[in-house]
Amino acid sequence: MREIIFSADDFGLTLSVNEAVERACREGCLTQASLMVAAPEAADAVRRAKALPDLKVGLHLVLVDGDSLLGHARLPHITGPDGRFSINQAALGVRYFFSSGARRQLRAEIEAQFAAYAATGLELQHADAHKHFLLHPTIARMMIEVGRKYGLRRLRVPAEPPDVMAALGERVGLAERALYVWTRLLRWQARGLEVPDQVFGIKWSGHMTRERIERLLPLIPPGRTEIYTHPATCRDQALMTLMPDYDHVGEFEALLTGYHV
Repeated sequence: MREIIFSADDFGLTLSVNEAVERACREGCLTQASLMVAAPEAADAVRRAKALPDLKVGLHLVLVDGDSLLGHARLPHITGPDGRFSINQAALGVRYFFSSGARRQLRAEIEAQFAAYAATGLELQHADAHKHFLLHPTIARMMIEVGRKYGLRRLRVPAEPPDVMAALGERVGLAERALYVWTRLLRWQARGLEVPDQVFGIKWSGHMTRERIERLLPLIPPGRTEIYTHPATCRDQALMTLMPDYDHVGEFEALLTGYHV
């Protein structure tokens, strides 16, 4: 048996993202979205979500390359003066691992984002992390511990099978295979939570187009699969600045298609 979930990340980032999520849920195959609680249009996203009973919404935890909720005064070790997390994921990862001050602030921000999500009144259907930063074991531990207090039951483990991508003609190297093996640690940390058997969207991040989805579907293994996307109805200035190479509109159009799964 196969269960395939089409998901959208960055809900709340811009109005064009929110509009795409709403339309793809009403008119297409989207059933799940992940909310950035500190993003500029989070309130608009919550309003739309409450009018979409078929949309399952969860927390998209942001701890890199995005706005913090607590701000720089509360998070001086892990954010810049503008209150944003660095785009340097590797450097942040080292800081989160070795600095006790950074870890205290990290936990405070994770607590704040889960609390902010709870305050929306939306049911917490799942959680995942921006740029899959929950693959960092310290972040995963804190995210799972805090999440359980808020009723977390489902977690995305970004495990994209290398053999499937290779069968699709993609070059799969040691890094991709090592990442896939590394996800076993997160799966172990998440024991007791519901996790997908496989996730697609890493190799083709920002380019999960209709043509690629149609090629992928016949090769998806049995079990629960999540296909995550970054849809938007247009390429507004914020998206062009933050993700200049993403095909947001192409991914939105892909979600409007009916697939035989």
